[in-house]
Amino acid sequence: MTDREGREPNEMSVRDLRSELADVLNDAAVYGRITYVTNRGRRIAAVVPVPIADQAIEPAVEGAEI
Repeated sequence: MTDREGREPNEMSVRDLRSELADVLNDAAVYGRITYVTNRGRRIAAVVPVPIADQAIEPAVEGAEI
């Protein structure tokens, strides 16, 4: 899978994310870049652009009973 700029999603450790958070957030917002966050080499989270998050949540919300 590639991000909107045609690049592979980035992957970084929690430790690296702490020092680069502003840049990671900017890359997601401006360039649509996805960054996977790892802990001991295992993916534990992802920073994604809001439109992608909204698309992922929308089907879950539509199927939920209120």
